[in-house]
Amino acid sequence: MPSRTDSRLRIAVLADSDTRWKWGALTARRLAEPAPGTESAAPAITGFLLRGRATPTPRQLAEVGASADALREVTMAQFLGAAREMGSPDAYDVIVLALVGGAAQAALHGLAALWPGHTPRPVVVTGYVGVVYEKLADGLLLRHGADIVLANSRHDAGRFRAVYEGVGADARAVTEAALPFLGGAAYTAEPGRDTVVFAAQPSVPESRADRRYLLRRLVEHARRHPGREVVLKLRSQPGEHTTHIEEHPYQRLAKGMAPPPNFRLAYGNMGEVLDRADLLVTVSSTAALESLHRSVPTAVLTDLGVREGLGNHHFLGSGCLASWDQLDAGHRPVPDPGWLAAQGVAPGEAYHHAFDHVRERMGELLSKESLPPLAPYYTAATAPGYLPGILARHHLAPDGTPLPGTAPANQPSGLRRVIRDAVRDAARGAYRHGVQRVAPVIRRMGEL
Repeated sequence: MPSRTDSRLRIAVLADSDTRWKWGALTARRLAEPAPGTESAAPAITGFLLRGRATPTPRQLAEVGASADALREVTMAQFLGAAREMGSPDAYDVIVLALVGGAAQAALHGLAALWPGHTPRPVVVTGYVGVVYEKLADGLLLRHGADIVLANSRHDAGRFRAVYEGVGADARAVTEAALPFLGGAAYTAEPGRDTVVFAAQPSVPESRADRRYLLRRLVEHARRHPGREVVLKLRSQPGEHTTHIEEHPYQRLAKGMAPPPNFRLAYGNMGEVLDRADLLVTVSSTAALESLHRSVPTAVLTDLGVREGLGNHHFLGSGCLASWDQLDAGHRPVPDPGWLAAQGVAPGEAYHHAFDHVRERMGELLSKESLPPLAPYYTAATAPGYLPGILARHHLAPDGTPLPGTAPANQPSGLRRVIRDAVRDAARGAYRHGVQRVAPVIRRMGEL
C-alpha cells in the first residue's frame, strides 16, 4: 500500500489504557494483513501510551500480549509533537487512536491543527474496544472526524451511521469490521474437565453490595459443585487501573469469605483462560463475545436485572441471558445464530475476512497523493459550550494547538528522569488510594 520503497506499513498507535492498547495494537496488525494469496511484511508499529489515570503498568502490558516495535509514554502535546513528523515522506502511513471519546476528540483536533489543508498525511483510524452499550451518541460524535471509524459488527455499523446522519454529519467514515482479538481454538469438551469462569468487570456492577452479591453466588456455586473448578478472572490487581475506576476490587471483597478449595482467582490473557473454560459467566463483559466466538457456553447474568446501566441489555435476543439459580441447576445457554452473525462473533471463516472492507478503504486513502483536512463534527460553531472544555483537559487551546509550556522539546534524561518517574508513580499511587479507599468512605459518611 505505501508508495515508499519500503513496503512495510508503518502504524502509530495512541492508547490510554491496557484494554485500548490491546485493541489498538491488534487492530494495527489486522489492518496490515495481506490479501488472500499474497504476501506482505509485518507492520512497523510504534506505540504511544497517553499519560493519565489509566496508563497501563508493565504487568498489564505484558498480560494483554500485544507488542510494538517501540513504546513510550507521552502527554497529548508530546504525541502531537511526534505526529508533526508523521506527515512527512517515509514516515507513518496510519495513526490508530485507541482512546476514550474525549481524548479521541482532542487528538483529532490536534491532528487537524497540524494538517489544516489538503496535504499528504497519515490515515487516521479510531473505534471502540468492545461492546458499545452506553453513551452511544456522545462517544460516536467525539470520534467523528477520523478517516475511518471502525464498527465491530454489522449491528454497530448501522447504529453508528444512524447517529452521524441524525445530526447531519458525514457517515462515510463508518466501516464494518470486527473485534481484532477474537480467535483461538473452538471449544471442545475435555473428559474430566469442568471449569466455570466468571469474567469480572471494573465498574459493572458498581456498588459494593452488588459486587458482594455476585461474589457470594460464585463462591456458593463452587460449594454446590465441589468437582467443578470455579475461576474468578480479574482484570487488574488492586491499585492498577483499567478503562474504568474499580472502587471495590473483588480481591478485597473475597477476604473473609473462606471459599472452598475448588475456587481460585486468575489473572492473565483472557484467551488463555478460555482455553480451559467450559462455561463463561459475566454481567456484560466483552469477554462474552470472545467466548461466543469460540463456541464456549456463555451466560450473561440477569440477577441484578437487565438494565442499560449494567450493559447486559446488549445481549437481548442472544439466548445467553440466565440467572445464577439456573446455572446452579445445570442450565447452559444456547446462543442464537442470527444474533451472533449480526454482532460479528459467529464462529467460522467469516471472521478471517472481517477486515477486508477496512483494508480496501484504507488502500484507497493511502493511494492518494494528499488527503483533505480532518473535519470533526464538534467545532467552535457546533459545540461552543462543550468542545473547549474537552480540549482544555488535554492542555490544548480551542484551535487544537498545545497550550504554551505543555510540550517540552527534549525528554529529561538520567537523574531527572528517575526523579520524574518516582514522583509520577507516587502521585498515581496517591490518586488510586484516594479513589479506592478514601472516596468510598467519604461517600458512606455523607449517607449517614
